[in-house]
Amino acid sequence: MSKYETTYAGRPLTIETGRMARQAHGSCTVRYGDTVVLVTACRNDAPAVGVDFMPLTVNYTEMTYAAGKIPGGFFKREGRPSEKEVLGSRLIDRPLRPLFPEGYYNETQVIATVLSVDQENEPEIAAMIGASAAIGISDIPFGGPIAGIRVGYINGELVANPSLKQLKESQIDLFVAGSDGSIIMVEAGAKFASEELLVKALAFAQSEMQGVIELQKRMASELGKPKMAVKPAAADPELEAKVKELAAGRLKDALRIPVKQERYATAGAVKDETKAALAEAYPGREKEIDSIYGDLKYNLMREMVVSEGKRVDGRGPRDIRPITCDVGLLPRTHGSALFTRGETQAMVATTLGTSEDEQKIDALSGWEYKTFMLHYNFPPFSVGEVKILRGPGRREIGHGALAERAVNKILPQEGFPYTIRVVSDILESNGSSSMATVCGASLSLMDAGVPTLGHVAGIAMGLIKEGDKVVILSDILGDEDHLGDMDFKVAGTADGVTALQMDIKISGVTAELLKDALEQAREGRLHILGKMREGIETPRAELSAYAPRITTIYVKQERIKDVIGPGGTEHQGHHTRDDAGVKIDIDTLAR
Repeated sequence: MSKYETTYAGRPLTIETGRMARQAHGSCTVRYGDTVVLVTACRNDAPAVGVDFMPLTVNYTEMTYAAGKIPGGFFKREGRPSEKEVLGSRLIDRPLRPLFPEGYYNETQVIATVLSVDQENEPEIAAMIGASAAIGISDIPFGGPIAGIRVGYINGELVANPSLKQLKESQIDLFVAGSDGSIIMVEAGAKFASEELLVKALAFAQSEMQGVIELQKRMASELGKPKMAVKPAAADPELEAKVKELAAGRLKDALRIPVKQERYATAGAVKDETKAALAEAYPGREKEIDSIYGDLKYNLMREMVVSEGKRVDGRGPRDIRPITCDVGLLPRTHGSALFTRGETQAMVATTLGTSEDEQKIDALSGWEYKTFMLHYNFPPFSVGEVKILRGPGRREIGHGALAERAVNKILPQEGFPYTIRVVSDILESNGSSSMATVCGASLSLMDAGVPTLGHVAGIAMGLIKEGDKVVILSDILGDEDHLGDMDFKVAGTADGVTALQMDIKISGVTAELLKDALEQAREGRLHILGKMREGIETPRAELSAYAPRITTIYVKQERIKDVIGPGGTEHQGHHTRDDAGVKIDIDTLAR
Protein backbone atom coordinates (compact mmCIF):
# COMPACT_ATOMS: atom_id res chain seq x y z
CA MET A 1 0.00 0.00 0.00
CA SER A 2 1.23 3.48 -0.87
CA LYS A 3 -0.13 6.81 0.30
CA TYR A 4 0.43 10.30 -1.11
CA GLU A 5 -0.76 13.40 0.72
CA THR A 6 -1.11 17.08 -0.02
CA THR A 7 -3.27 20.07 0.84
CA TYR A 8 -5.87 21.17 -1.69
CA ALA A 9 -7.68 24.48 -1.22
CA GLY A 10 -6.67 24.41 2.45
CA ARG A 11 -7.98 20.90 3.17
CA PRO A 12 -6.13 17.57 3.30
CA LEU A 13 -6.24 15.33 0.22
CA THR A 14 -4.86 11.78 0.22
CA ILE A 15 -4.42 9.35 -2.68
CA GLU A 16 -3.94 5.73 -1.61
CA THR A 17 -3.28 2.71 -3.80
CA GLY A 18 -2.57 -0.98 -3.17
CA ARG A 19 -5.29 -1.61 -0.60
CA MET A 20 -8.49 -1.90 -2.67
CA ALA A 21 -9.39 -3.26 -6.13
CA ARG A 22 -5.92 -4.65 -6.78
CA GLN A 23 -6.87 -6.67 -9.89
CA ALA A 24 -7.80 -3.55 -11.84
CA HIS A 25 -5.12 -2.24 -14.20
CA GLY A 26 -5.02 0.88 -12.05
CA SER A 27 -6.91 1.77 -8.87
CA CYS A 28 -6.79 4.23 -6.01
CA THR A 29 -8.90 5.83 -3.34
CA VAL A 30 -8.99 9.59 -3.01
CA ARG A 31 -9.91 11.06 0.37
CA TYR A 32 -10.77 14.75 0.46
CA GLY A 33 -11.79 15.68 3.98
CA ASP A 34 -14.16 12.84 4.86
CA THR A 35 -15.27 12.32 1.25
CA VAL A 36 -13.80 9.07 -0.14
CA VAL A 37 -14.01 7.86 -3.75
CA LEU A 38 -12.66 4.57 -5.14
CA VAL A 39 -11.61 4.84 -8.79
CA THR A 40 -10.58 1.96 -11.05
CA ALA A 41 -9.28 1.88 -14.62
CA CYS A 42 -9.32 -1.23 -16.83
CA ARG A 43 -8.70 -1.94 -20.51
CA ASN A 44 -9.18 -4.83 -22.88
CA ASP A 45 -6.03 -6.53 -24.11
CA ALA A 46 -6.77 -6.11 -27.81
CA PRO A 47 -8.11 -3.15 -29.78
CA ALA A 48 -11.83 -3.18 -30.47
CA VAL A 49 -12.61 -4.69 -33.86
CA GLY A 50 -13.72 -2.36 -36.63
CA VAL A 51 -13.48 0.91 -34.69
CA ASP A 52 -11.38 4.00 -35.36
CA PHE A 53 -12.16 5.91 -32.18
CA MET A 54 -11.34 5.69 -28.48
CA PRO A 55 -14.01 3.41 -26.89
CA LEU A 56 -13.98 4.95 -23.41
CA THR A 57 -16.71 4.45 -20.79
CA VAL A 58 -16.79 6.43 -17.55
CA ASN A 59 -19.22 5.52 -14.77
CA TYR A 60 -19.58 7.75 -11.72
CA THR A 61 -21.76 6.09 -9.07
CA GLU A 62 -22.93 7.30 -5.68
CA MET A 63 -23.64 4.65 -3.03
CA THR A 64 -26.29 5.86 -0.57
CA TYR A 65 -24.47 4.23 2.32
CA ALA A 66 -21.78 6.86 1.72
CA ALA A 67 -24.13 9.35 3.41
CA GLY A 68 -25.58 6.91 5.93
CA LYS A 69 -28.83 6.52 3.99
CA ILE A 70 -31.06 3.72 2.73
CA PRO A 71 -32.32 4.28 -0.82
CA GLY A 72 -35.89 5.40 -1.32
CA GLY A 73 -38.28 3.49 -3.56
CA PHE A 74 -39.65 -0.04 -3.49
CA PHE A 75 -36.46 -2.03 -4.09
CA LYS A 76 -34.29 -0.19 -1.53
CA ARG A 77 -31.14 -0.47 -3.58
CA GLU A 78 -29.28 1.67 -6.09
CA GLY A 79 -30.82 1.45 -9.56
CA ARG A 80 -30.41 3.29 -12.83
CA PRO A 81 -27.99 6.23 -12.71
CA SER A 82 -29.46 9.46 -11.41
CA GLU A 83 -29.14 12.66 -13.40
CA LYS A 84 -26.38 13.78 -11.03
CA GLU A 85 -24.46 10.55 -11.65
CA VAL A 86 -24.82 10.92 -15.41
CA LEU A 87 -23.55 14.50 -15.25
CA GLY A 88 -20.67 13.37 -13.02
CA SER A 89 -19.74 10.68 -15.55
CA ARG A 90 -19.71 13.24 -18.37
CA LEU A 91 -17.68 15.65 -16.25
CA ILE A 92 -14.90 13.05 -15.88
CA ASP A 93 -15.16 11.65 -19.40
CA ARG A 94 -14.77 14.93 -21.27
CA PRO A 95 -11.26 15.93 -20.07
CA LEU A 96 -9.95 12.35 -20.12
CA ARG A 97 -10.99 11.46 -23.66
CA PRO A 98 -8.70 13.82 -25.65
CA LEU A 99 -5.62 12.71 -23.67
CA PHE A 100 -5.44 9.15 -25.03
CA PRO A 101 -3.01 8.80 -27.94
CA GLU A 102 -4.05 8.48 -31.56
CA GLY A 103 -4.36 4.83 -32.48
CA TYR A 104 -5.30 3.60 -28.99
CA TYR A 105 -8.59 1.79 -29.63
CA ASN A 106 -8.69 -0.66 -26.72
CA GLU A 107 -12.00 -0.58 -24.88
CA THR A 108 -11.32 1.22 -21.59
CA GLN A 109 -13.53 1.71 -18.55
CA VAL A 110 -13.17 4.05 -15.59
CA ILE A 111 -15.47 3.48 -12.59
CA ALA A 112 -15.62 6.03 -9.76
CA THR A 113 -17.58 4.83 -6.72
CA VAL A 114 -18.41 7.26 -3.92
CA LEU A 115 -17.81 5.39 -0.64
CA SER A 116 -18.13 8.22 1.86
CA VAL A 117 -19.38 11.79 1.60
CA ASP A 118 -19.09 14.56 4.18
CA GLN A 119 -21.44 17.12 2.54
CA GLU A 120 -18.56 19.62 2.38
CA ASN A 121 -15.99 18.23 -0.07
CA GLU A 122 -17.33 17.45 -3.51
CA PRO A 123 -17.01 13.80 -4.59
CA GLU A 124 -16.79 14.70 -8.30
CA ILE A 125 -13.54 16.57 -7.63
CA ALA A 126 -12.07 13.55 -5.85
CA ALA A 127 -13.38 11.26 -8.60
CA MET A 128 -11.69 13.23 -11.40
CA ILE A 129 -8.38 13.31 -9.54
CA GLY A 130 -8.72 9.58 -8.83
CA ALA A 131 -9.49 8.77 -12.46
CA SER A 132 -6.34 10.56 -13.59
CA ALA A 133 -4.22 8.92 -10.87
CA ALA A 134 -5.58 5.40 -11.54
CA ILE A 135 -4.87 5.67 -15.27
CA GLY A 136 -1.51 7.29 -14.53
CA ILE A 137 -0.19 4.32 -12.51
CA SER A 138 -1.64 1.75 -14.94
CA ASP A 139 -0.15 0.63 -18.24
CA ILE A 140 -2.90 2.47 -20.13
CA PRO A 141 -1.32 5.16 -22.38
CA PHE A 142 -2.38 8.60 -21.22
CA GLY A 143 -1.35 12.23 -21.70
CA GLY A 144 -2.19 13.32 -18.14
CA PRO A 145 -2.24 13.89 -15.28
CA ILE A 146 -5.19 16.23 -14.83
CA ALA A 147 -7.06 17.64 -11.87
CA GLY A 148 -10.49 19.11 -11.27
CA ILE A 149 -11.35 22.18 -9.23
CA ARG A 150 -14.45 24.24 -8.50
CA VAL A 151 -14.13 28.01 -8.21
CA GLY A 152 -16.53 30.43 -6.54
CA TYR A 153 -16.57 34.22 -6.31
CA ILE A 154 -17.73 35.34 -2.87
CA ASN A 155 -17.55 38.85 -1.44
CA GLY A 156 -15.17 39.92 -4.17
CA GLU A 157 -12.76 37.02 -3.67
CA LEU A 158 -12.11 33.90 -5.76
CA VAL A 159 -12.51 30.75 -3.64
CA ALA A 160 -11.12 27.30 -4.52
CA ASN A 161 -13.44 24.34 -3.90
CA PRO A 162 -16.08 26.26 -1.92
CA SER A 163 -18.50 24.34 0.29
CA LEU A 164 -22.13 23.85 -0.75
CA LYS A 165 -23.11 26.58 1.70
CA GLN A 166 -20.54 28.97 0.22
CA LEU A 167 -21.68 28.21 -3.33
CA LYS A 168 -25.16 29.51 -2.56
CA GLU A 169 -23.60 32.94 -1.95
CA SER A 170 -21.27 32.80 -4.96
CA GLN A 171 -21.66 34.82 -8.16
CA ILE A 172 -20.02 32.04 -10.19
CA ASP A 173 -19.94 28.26 -10.01
CA LEU A 174 -17.02 27.25 -12.23
CA PHE A 175 -15.76 23.67 -12.59
CA VAL A 176 -12.42 23.43 -14.40
CA ALA A 177 -10.35 20.43 -15.48
CA GLY A 178 -6.79 21.03 -16.54
CA SER A 179 -3.25 19.71 -16.85
CA ASP A 180 0.01 21.39 -15.96
CA GLY A 181 0.05 23.19 -19.30
CA SER A 182 -3.53 23.98 -20.25
CA ILE A 183 -7.21 24.10 -19.38
CA ILE A 184 -9.06 21.17 -20.97
CA MET A 185 -12.68 21.53 -19.86
CA VAL A 186 -14.92 24.12 -18.22
CA GLU A 187 -18.48 23.76 -16.91
CA ALA A 188 -19.96 26.84 -15.28
CA GLY A 189 -23.01 28.70 -14.10
CA ALA A 190 -22.96 32.37 -13.15
CA LYS A 191 -25.18 35.17 -11.92
CA PHE A 192 -24.60 37.58 -14.81
CA ALA A 193 -20.81 37.46 -14.53
CA SER A 194 -18.55 39.59 -16.69
CA GLU A 195 -16.19 38.05 -19.22
CA GLU A 196 -13.25 39.58 -17.35
CA LEU A 197 -14.21 37.81 -14.12
CA LEU A 198 -14.48 34.45 -15.89
CA VAL A 199 -11.01 34.82 -17.46
CA LYS A 200 -9.60 35.72 -14.06
CA ALA A 201 -11.31 32.69 -12.50
CA LEU A 202 -9.90 30.34 -15.15
CA ALA A 203 -6.35 31.56 -14.49
CA PHE A 204 -6.94 31.13 -10.75
CA ALA A 205 -8.17 27.55 -11.25
CA GLN A 206 -5.16 26.66 -13.39
CA SER A 207 -2.81 27.90 -10.70
CA GLU A 208 -4.59 26.26 -7.75
CA MET A 209 -4.64 22.74 -9.22
CA GLN A 210 -0.87 22.50 -9.87
CA GLY A 211 -0.07 20.95 -6.48
CA VAL A 212 -2.39 18.00 -7.06
CA ILE A 213 -0.99 17.52 -10.57
CA GLU A 214 2.57 17.45 -9.23
CA LEU A 215 1.52 14.88 -6.61
CA GLN A 216 0.17 12.61 -9.36
CA LYS A 217 3.35 13.00 -11.38
CA ARG A 218 5.39 11.81 -8.40
CA MET A 219 2.99 8.94 -7.85
CA ALA A 220 3.20 7.80 -11.49
CA SER A 221 6.98 8.12 -11.47
CA GLU A 222 7.37 5.95 -8.38
CA LEU A 223 4.56 3.40 -8.89
CA GLY A 224 3.55 3.58 -12.56
CA LYS A 225 3.71 0.54 -14.81
CA PRO A 226 5.37 0.82 -18.23
CA LYS A 227 2.82 2.13 -20.70
CA MET A 228 1.65 -0.21 -23.45
CA ALA A 229 2.98 0.70 -26.88
CA VAL A 230 0.57 2.25 -29.33
CA LYS A 231 1.37 2.20 -33.01
CA PRO A 232 -0.93 4.33 -35.12
CA ALA A 233 -1.59 2.89 -38.53
CA ALA A 234 1.28 3.77 -40.81
CA ALA A 235 0.32 6.10 -43.62
CA ASP A 236 0.81 5.00 -47.21
CA PRO A 237 2.14 8.08 -49.05
CA GLU A 238 1.30 6.61 -52.44
CA LEU A 239 -2.34 5.94 -51.49
CA GLU A 240 -2.64 9.34 -49.83
CA ALA A 241 -1.42 11.01 -53.03
CA LYS A 242 -3.91 9.02 -55.13
CA VAL A 243 -6.85 9.96 -52.87
CA LYS A 244 -5.82 13.60 -52.90
CA GLU A 245 -5.41 13.60 -56.69
CA LEU A 246 -8.85 12.07 -57.26
CA ALA A 247 -10.84 13.84 -54.55
CA ALA A 248 -9.28 17.13 -53.40
CA GLY A 249 -10.66 19.45 -56.08
CA ARG A 250 -14.20 18.12 -56.07
CA LEU A 251 -14.24 17.81 -52.26
CA LYS A 252 -13.22 21.44 -51.88
CA ASP A 253 -16.12 22.42 -54.14
CA ALA A 254 -18.47 20.22 -52.10
CA LEU A 255 -17.38 21.89 -48.88
CA ARG A 256 -18.52 25.24 -50.25
CA ILE A 257 -22.16 24.07 -50.59
CA PRO A 258 -24.06 25.97 -47.86
CA VAL A 259 -26.95 23.51 -47.39
CA LYS A 260 -26.00 20.68 -45.02
CA GLN A 261 -27.84 17.79 -46.68
CA GLU A 262 -26.61 18.77 -50.15
CA ARG A 263 -23.05 19.21 -48.88
CA TYR A 264 -23.08 15.83 -47.15
CA ALA A 265 -24.57 14.10 -50.18
CA THR A 266 -22.04 15.63 -52.58
CA ALA A 267 -19.06 14.91 -50.31
CA GLY A 268 -20.33 11.36 -49.81
CA ALA A 269 -20.61 10.84 -53.56
CA VAL A 270 -17.03 12.08 -54.05
CA LYS A 271 -15.84 9.57 -51.44
CA ASP A 272 -17.76 6.68 -53.03
CA GLU A 273 -16.42 7.51 -56.48
CA THR A 274 -12.87 7.75 -55.13
CA LYS A 275 -13.15 4.36 -53.45
CA ALA A 276 -14.58 2.83 -56.63
CA ALA A 277 -11.74 4.28 -58.71
CA LEU A 278 -9.14 2.79 -56.35
CA ALA A 279 -10.85 -0.54 -55.67
CA GLU A 280 -8.97 -2.54 -58.30
CA ALA A 281 -5.50 -1.14 -57.53
CA TYR A 282 -5.98 -1.24 -53.73
CA PRO A 283 -8.30 -4.18 -52.96
CA GLY A 284 -9.52 -4.60 -49.36
CA ARG A 285 -8.31 -1.18 -48.25
CA GLU A 286 -11.64 0.63 -48.12
CA LYS A 287 -11.29 1.56 -44.44
CA GLU A 288 -7.85 3.01 -45.05
CA ILE A 289 -9.21 5.08 -47.93
CA ASP A 290 -12.06 6.26 -45.67
CA SER A 291 -9.51 7.42 -43.09
CA ILE A 292 -7.36 9.25 -45.66
CA TYR A 293 -10.47 10.88 -47.10
CA GLY A 294 -11.54 12.02 -43.61
CA ASP A 295 -8.12 13.56 -43.00
CA LEU A 296 -8.27 15.32 -46.37
CA LYS A 297 -11.68 16.77 -45.54
CA TYR A 298 -10.37 17.91 -42.14
CA ASN A 299 -7.38 19.70 -43.67
CA LEU A 300 -9.31 21.30 -46.55
CA MET A 301 -12.00 22.69 -44.27
CA ARG A 302 -9.48 24.17 -41.85
CA GLU A 303 -7.41 25.59 -44.73
CA MET A 304 -10.49 27.38 -46.09
CA VAL A 305 -11.11 29.06 -42.75
CA VAL A 306 -7.50 30.03 -42.01
CA SER A 307 -6.39 31.05 -45.51
CA GLU A 308 -9.59 32.44 -47.02
CA GLY A 309 -11.60 33.46 -43.96
CA LYS A 310 -14.53 31.51 -45.40
CA ARG A 311 -16.54 28.78 -43.72
CA VAL A 312 -18.36 25.87 -45.34
CA ASP A 313 -21.64 27.76 -45.53
CA GLY A 314 -19.97 30.90 -46.90
CA ARG A 315 -20.03 32.93 -43.70
CA GLY A 316 -17.17 34.92 -42.24
CA PRO A 317 -15.78 34.03 -38.80
CA ARG A 318 -18.07 36.41 -36.85
CA ASP A 319 -21.26 35.95 -38.87
CA ILE A 320 -24.40 34.50 -37.24
CA ARG A 321 -26.81 32.42 -39.28
CA PRO A 322 -30.31 33.80 -40.05
CA ILE A 323 -32.62 33.63 -37.01
CA THR A 324 -36.41 33.49 -36.73
CA CYS A 325 -38.37 33.44 -33.48
CA ASP A 326 -42.04 32.39 -33.42
CA VAL A 327 -44.09 32.23 -30.22
CA GLY A 328 -47.56 30.95 -29.33
CA LEU A 329 -47.66 28.34 -32.11
CA LEU A 330 -49.14 25.57 -29.93
CA PRO A 331 -52.68 26.57 -28.91
CA ARG A 332 -53.15 24.48 -25.76
CA THR A 333 -49.71 24.62 -24.17
CA HIS A 334 -49.07 27.23 -21.49
CA GLY A 335 -46.24 28.71 -23.55
CA SER A 336 -44.44 27.75 -26.76
CA ALA A 337 -41.72 28.97 -29.07
CA LEU A 338 -40.06 27.83 -32.28
CA PHE A 339 -36.47 29.06 -32.45
CA THR A 340 -34.70 28.57 -35.79
CA ARG A 341 -31.07 29.48 -36.44
CA GLY A 342 -29.85 28.34 -39.84
CA GLU A 343 -30.41 24.58 -39.98
CA THR A 344 -30.87 24.19 -36.22
CA GLN A 345 -34.41 24.36 -34.87
CA ALA A 346 -35.91 23.86 -31.40
CA MET A 347 -39.59 23.63 -30.49
CA VAL A 348 -39.77 24.58 -26.81
CA ALA A 349 -42.90 24.30 -24.63
CA THR A 350 -43.49 25.58 -21.11
CA THR A 351 -45.86 23.96 -18.61
CA LEU A 352 -46.85 25.53 -15.30
CA GLY A 353 -47.79 23.35 -12.34
CA THR A 354 -48.35 23.54 -8.61
CA SER A 355 -46.18 22.53 -5.66
CA GLU A 356 -47.40 18.95 -6.13
CA ASP A 357 -45.47 18.90 -9.44
CA GLU A 358 -42.09 19.63 -7.85
CA GLN A 359 -39.41 17.05 -8.60
CA LYS A 360 -38.41 15.18 -5.45
CA ILE A 361 -34.80 13.93 -5.61
CA ASP A 362 -33.32 11.34 -3.25
CA ALA A 363 -29.78 12.81 -3.13
CA LEU A 364 -26.84 11.93 -0.90
CA SER A 365 -27.31 15.29 0.82
CA GLY A 366 -30.96 14.45 1.61
CA TRP A 367 -34.24 15.08 -0.14
CA GLU A 368 -34.08 17.93 -2.64
CA TYR A 369 -36.95 19.66 -4.43
CA LYS A 370 -36.81 21.25 -7.88
CA THR A 371 -39.39 23.76 -8.99
CA PHE A 372 -37.75 24.33 -12.39
CA MET A 373 -36.95 21.53 -14.83
CA LEU A 374 -35.66 21.77 -18.38
CA HIS A 375 -35.68 18.62 -20.49
CA TYR A 376 -33.97 18.27 -23.88
CA ASN A 377 -34.92 15.70 -26.53
CA PHE A 378 -32.96 14.87 -29.68
CA PRO A 379 -35.10 12.68 -31.97
CA PRO A 380 -33.30 10.98 -34.88
CA PHE A 381 -35.31 12.77 -37.58
CA SER A 382 -33.57 16.03 -36.58
CA VAL A 383 -30.52 14.82 -38.53
CA GLY A 384 -32.37 12.67 -41.07
CA GLU A 385 -31.60 9.36 -39.34
CA VAL A 386 -33.56 6.27 -38.32
CA LYS A 387 -33.02 5.02 -34.76
CA ILE A 388 -34.96 3.24 -32.05
CA LEU A 389 -36.49 5.72 -29.62
CA ARG A 390 -35.21 5.13 -26.10
CA GLY A 391 -35.02 7.17 -22.93
CA PRO A 392 -32.72 10.20 -22.74
CA GLY A 393 -29.03 9.38 -23.11
CA ARG A 394 -26.06 11.06 -21.50
CA ARG A 395 -25.88 13.69 -24.24
CA GLU A 396 -29.53 14.67 -23.83
CA ILE A 397 -29.19 14.91 -20.06
CA GLY A 398 -26.00 16.95 -20.35
CA HIS A 399 -27.44 19.40 -22.89
CA GLY A 400 -30.61 19.80 -20.82
CA ALA A 401 -28.60 20.51 -17.68
CA LEU A 402 -26.51 23.15 -19.48
CA ALA A 403 -29.61 24.92 -20.79
CA GLU A 404 -31.34 24.66 -17.40
CA ARG A 405 -28.35 26.26 -15.70
CA ALA A 406 -28.37 29.11 -18.23
CA VAL A 407 -32.10 29.83 -18.00
CA ASN A 408 -32.50 29.38 -14.25
CA LYS A 409 -30.86 32.74 -13.55
CA ILE A 410 -33.62 34.75 -15.28
CA LEU A 411 -36.52 33.10 -13.42
CA PRO A 412 -38.44 35.06 -10.77
CA GLN A 413 -36.75 34.43 -7.43
CA GLU A 414 -39.70 35.10 -5.12
CA GLY A 415 -43.47 35.45 -5.26
CA PHE A 416 -44.05 33.10 -8.24
CA PRO A 417 -45.71 29.99 -6.77
CA TYR A 418 -45.61 27.78 -9.86
CA THR A 419 -43.51 24.75 -10.68
CA ILE A 420 -42.10 25.21 -14.20
CA ARG A 421 -41.22 22.51 -16.73
CA VAL A 422 -39.67 23.42 -20.07
CA VAL A 423 -39.27 20.79 -22.81
CA SER A 424 -37.09 21.35 -25.86
CA ASP A 425 -37.62 19.07 -28.85
CA ILE A 426 -34.90 19.49 -31.46
CA LEU A 427 -36.56 19.37 -34.89
CA GLU A 428 -33.44 20.12 -36.95
CA SER A 429 -29.79 20.05 -35.96
CA ASN A 430 -26.67 21.48 -37.52
CA GLY A 431 -24.68 22.92 -34.67
CA SER A 432 -25.43 23.89 -31.08
CA SER A 433 -28.93 22.65 -30.44
CA SER A 434 -28.28 23.19 -26.71
CA MET A 435 -27.87 26.92 -27.29
CA ALA A 436 -30.99 26.95 -29.47
CA THR A 437 -32.72 25.36 -26.49
CA VAL A 438 -31.61 28.24 -24.26
CA CYS A 439 -33.02 30.80 -26.69
CA GLY A 440 -36.25 28.85 -27.26
CA ALA A 441 -36.75 28.38 -23.52
CA SER A 442 -36.44 32.11 -22.89
CA LEU A 443 -39.04 32.85 -25.60
CA SER A 444 -41.39 30.11 -24.40
CA LEU A 445 -41.28 31.29 -20.77
CA MET A 446 -42.20 34.82 -21.84
CA ASP A 447 -45.03 33.45 -23.98
CA ALA A 448 -46.32 31.60 -20.90
CA GLY A 449 -46.39 34.84 -18.91
CA VAL A 450 -43.60 33.86 -16.52
CA PRO A 451 -42.16 37.17 -15.20
CA THR A 452 -38.56 36.51 -16.22
CA LEU A 453 -35.82 39.09 -15.72
CA GLY A 454 -35.34 39.38 -19.49
CA HIS A 455 -34.13 37.26 -22.38
CA VAL A 456 -31.19 34.88 -22.15
CA ALA A 457 -29.44 33.71 -25.32
CA GLY A 458 -26.77 31.14 -26.08
CA ILE A 459 -24.08 30.86 -28.75
CA ALA A 460 -21.53 28.17 -29.61
CA MET A 461 -18.03 29.28 -30.50
CA GLY A 462 -15.27 27.37 -32.28
CA LEU A 463 -11.55 27.67 -32.89
CA ILE A 464 -9.21 26.80 -35.75
CA LYS A 465 -5.50 27.01 -34.86
CA GLU A 466 -2.86 26.23 -37.46
CA GLY A 467 0.59 27.21 -36.26
CA ASP A 468 0.54 30.92 -35.48
CA LYS A 469 -2.74 31.46 -37.36
CA VAL A 470 -5.83 31.46 -35.14
CA VAL A 471 -9.44 32.01 -36.19
CA ILE A 472 -12.32 32.19 -33.69
CA LEU A 473 -15.67 31.17 -35.15
CA SER A 474 -19.09 32.39 -33.99
CA ASP A 475 -22.19 30.17 -34.17
CA ILE A 476 -20.44 27.01 -35.33
CA LEU A 477 -21.90 24.27 -37.54
CA GLY A 478 -21.75 20.59 -36.69
CA ASP A 479 -18.79 20.14 -39.08
CA GLU A 480 -16.88 22.97 -37.38
CA ASP A 481 -17.55 21.43 -33.98
CA HIS A 482 -16.19 18.07 -35.16
CA LEU A 483 -13.17 19.39 -37.07
CA GLY A 484 -12.29 22.38 -34.87
CA ASP A 485 -10.02 22.72 -31.85
CA MET A 486 -12.52 24.03 -29.32
CA ASP A 487 -16.22 23.79 -28.52
CA PHE A 488 -17.11 26.82 -26.44
CA LYS A 489 -20.76 27.45 -25.47
CA VAL A 490 -21.69 30.72 -23.77
CA ALA A 491 -25.14 31.75 -22.57
CA GLY A 492 -26.18 34.98 -20.92
CA THR A 493 -28.19 38.17 -20.94
CA ALA A 494 -27.18 41.69 -21.90
CA ASP A 495 -25.91 42.04 -18.31
CA GLY A 496 -23.53 39.07 -18.23
CA VAL A 497 -22.87 35.35 -18.54
CA THR A 498 -25.20 32.79 -16.92
CA ALA A 499 -23.64 29.54 -18.20
CA LEU A 500 -20.45 28.39 -19.87
CA GLN A 501 -19.26 25.05 -21.24
CA MET A 502 -15.92 24.55 -22.93
CA ASP A 503 -14.02 21.57 -24.29
CA ILE A 504 -10.55 22.22 -25.68
CA LYS A 505 -8.94 19.61 -27.93
CA ILE A 506 -5.44 21.14 -28.18
CA SER A 507 -2.86 22.63 -25.85
CA GLY A 508 -1.60 26.16 -26.07
CA VAL A 509 -4.94 27.94 -25.69
CA THR A 510 -3.89 31.05 -23.76
CA ALA A 511 -5.86 33.23 -21.38
CA GLU A 512 -5.68 36.04 -23.95
CA LEU A 513 -7.21 33.78 -26.58
CA LEU A 514 -10.02 32.77 -24.21
CA LYS A 515 -10.63 36.45 -23.48
CA ASP A 516 -10.95 37.16 -27.21
CA ALA A 517 -13.33 34.20 -27.63
CA LEU A 518 -15.52 35.41 -24.76
CA GLU A 519 -15.66 38.93 -26.19
CA GLN A 520 -16.61 37.63 -29.65
CA ALA A 521 -19.24 35.42 -27.98
CA ARG A 522 -20.65 38.50 -26.22
CA GLU A 523 -21.01 40.28 -29.58
CA GLY A 524 -22.83 37.28 -31.02
CA ARG A 525 -25.03 36.92 -27.95
CA LEU A 526 -26.15 40.55 -28.14
CA HIS A 527 -27.04 40.08 -31.82
CA ILE A 528 -29.16 37.01 -31.00
CA LEU A 529 -30.87 38.82 -28.09
CA GLY A 530 -31.93 41.53 -30.53
CA LYS A 531 -33.53 38.96 -32.83
CA MET A 532 -35.31 37.33 -29.87
CA ARG A 533 -36.80 40.65 -28.77
CA GLU A 534 -38.35 40.93 -32.24
CA GLY A 535 -40.25 37.70 -31.47
CA ILE A 536 -41.45 38.78 -28.02
CA GLU A 537 -39.94 41.64 -26.03
CA THR A 538 -41.38 41.19 -22.54
CA PRO A 539 -43.36 38.47 -20.70
CA ARG A 540 -47.08 38.39 -21.44
CA ALA A 541 -49.14 40.27 -18.86
CA GLU A 542 -51.40 37.27 -18.20
CA LEU A 543 -50.79 33.56 -17.84
CA SER A 544 -52.25 31.21 -20.43
CA ALA A 545 -55.95 30.53 -20.00
CA TYR A 546 -55.05 26.83 -19.68
CA ALA A 547 -52.51 27.33 -16.89
CA PRO A 548 -53.59 26.66 -13.29
CA ARG A 549 -54.47 29.66 -11.12
CA ILE A 550 -52.97 29.83 -7.66
CA THR A 551 -54.43 31.97 -4.88
CA THR A 552 -52.54 32.37 -1.62
CA ILE A 553 -54.42 33.16 1.61
CA TYR A 554 -52.66 33.88 4.91
CA VAL A 555 -54.43 32.74 8.07
CA LYS A 556 -53.74 34.24 11.47
CA GLN A 557 -51.86 31.91 13.77
CA GLU A 558 -54.70 31.64 16.27
CA ARG A 559 -57.09 30.50 13.50
CA ILE A 560 -54.85 27.76 12.04
CA LYS A 561 -56.62 25.17 14.21
CA ASP A 562 -59.90 26.03 12.46
CA VAL A 563 -58.34 25.32 9.06
CA ILE A 564 -56.54 22.08 9.76
CA GLY A 565 -59.01 20.75 12.35
CA PRO A 566 -58.24 18.37 15.20
CA GLY A 567 -55.44 16.03 14.16
CA GLY A 568 -55.39 17.61 10.73
CA THR A 569 -58.73 16.07 9.69
CA GLU A 570 -59.92 19.20 7.88
CA HIS A 571 -56.56 19.47 6.14
CA GLN A 572 -56.94 15.96 4.77
CA GLY A 573 -60.53 16.59 3.76
CA HIS A 574 -59.79 19.80 1.89
CA HIS A 575 -56.47 18.89 0.31
CA THR A 576 -58.16 17.89 -2.93
CA ARG A 577 -61.68 18.88 -3.98
CA ASP A 578 -62.30 16.93 -7.16
CA ASP A 579 -65.89 18.16 -7.29
CA ALA A 580 -64.65 21.72 -7.66
CA GLY A 581 -61.41 21.03 -9.54
CA VAL A 582 -59.44 22.58 -6.71
CA LYS A 583 -56.37 21.51 -4.73
CA ILE A 584 -55.53 23.11 -1.39
CA ASP A 585 -52.00 23.02 0.00
CA ILE A 586 -51.53 24.12 3.60
CA ASP A 587 -48.19 25.31 4.95
CA THR A 588 -47.56 26.66 8.42
CA LEU A 589 -45.26 29.65 8.16
CA ALA A 590 -43.94 31.87 10.91
CA ARG A 591 -45.07 35.36 9.90
